[in-house]
Amino acid sequence: MAQAFDAEAQQTVLASRAEQALALAKELGADAAEVGASVDQGVEISVRLGDVETVELSRDQGVAVTVYVGQRKGSASSTDAGEDSIRAAVEKALAIARYTGEDPASGLADASLMASEIPDMGVHYPWALSTEQAIELALESERAGREVEGITQSEGATLSTGEGVRVYANSHGFVGTQKGSRHGLSCLLIAEDENGMQRDFDYTTARNPADLRDPGEVGREAARKTLRRLGARRPATGTFPVLFDPSQAGGLVGHLMGALAGGALYRQASFLCDSLGKPLFPEWFSLEERPMERGATASSPFDGDGVQTRNNRFIDRGKVASYMLSAYSARRLSMETTGNAGGARNLRLDAPLEPIDALLKRMDRGVWVTELMGQGVNGVTGDYSRGASGFWVENGEVQYPIEEFTVAGNLEQMFANLAGLGDDLDTRGSIHTGSWLIDNMTIAGN
Repeated sequence: MAQAFDAEAQQTVLASRAEQALALAKELGADAAEVGASVDQGVEISVRLGDVETVELSRDQGVAVTVYVGQRKGSASSTDAGEDSIRAAVEKALAIARYTGEDPASGLADASLMASEIPDMGVHYPWALSTEQAIELALESERAGREVEGITQSEGATLSTGEGVRVYANSHGFVGTQKGSRHGLSCLLIAEDENGMQRDFDYTTARNPADLRDPGEVGREAARKTLRRLGARRPATGTFPVLFDPSQAGGLVGHLMGALAGGALYRQASFLCDSLGKPLFPEWFSLEERPMERGATASSPFDGDGVQTRNNRFIDRGKVASYMLSAYSARRLSMETTGNAGGARNLRLDAPLEPIDALLKRMDRGVWVTELMGQGVNGVTGDYSRGASGFWVENGEVQYPIEEFTVAGNLEQMFANLAGLGDDLDTRGSIHTGSWLIDNMTIAGN
């Protein structure tokens, strides 16, 4: 495996480099500066048809320097955190700042907002795994999937493990460091019948390797998902309720947050401009972030500006309660930062949840979407059109797989037409959500 990663030592080195860069920026004439530095190390092993395909060892590092001369800003970065490279980055950033126009919104976040509490978030769990052990885990997953009757081919299984350290510091005297890890295992399988080939996959990912699902279970679930797609047809064209699988419903939350992001709002490039306090979802639906949740995927005590993170409720009882703002976007909108430089962290639903069978019964006749394709989402208008595959539902029961159709609507209308949420929560990412049942969407099939 790769050379041992000493996270504590890396934290010390990166913090020292960041402080050196800040001191140098001040010495060379910057009024203020901020530095982000990181180092990551990982291993990825892929197997296919019982053989090892790749063993990749990676180690990435970088440092980014932003300086402010009055209200002029300049940024430069390097993939080397050595002293000479840091000096070169600072000098380049200053040269850029002297030629850029003044921006009244530029500058560091207020010193009073800097994070004062930086606890251990429980997100760093190194995995002492040998190359042989990693290979065997990947082989075990693929083997379990291939042993399922009906599976005819494999795209393989991949095991990845990695850890890293990041540091953010600025000339307010703030220095924040955080170490973290991420481990995962995936398997992708193929099945074939007289109608053609189908493939699907399953995966598990966690900060702590002890929280990963059993490799054999991942392989068998990949096989189950693949086999259920055999015999897919095209659905009828029409207006139907649509049930978004949890793996796809998270994307709807992502589109919502993109529309609430300060960058889209001050550019007038969001369908949710001037939406604070306005109804968007049913009254029973709320959405918030919990960035200080210990051990969660995106936990962090400070954002990309060094601002203390906090719980933010973006949707409260159906109404838009908050935008997602960094220090810069907040100034552009004459508002206050919400501690979201770098995005939202650990989004959680606050709403009644129902069993998936109950949602299918309520749907009665419609489409259950398990895969989406394409990029047909317009953040300015909210228009939504994606290629999809999934299952046809009749009388509240799954009838057969469907593919090669388009699901379309408008995000604002889709959110208003949210009819129910499933208790089948997908907790593998930063967004925890179950299935979403949305009424009256356009299906373009046959």
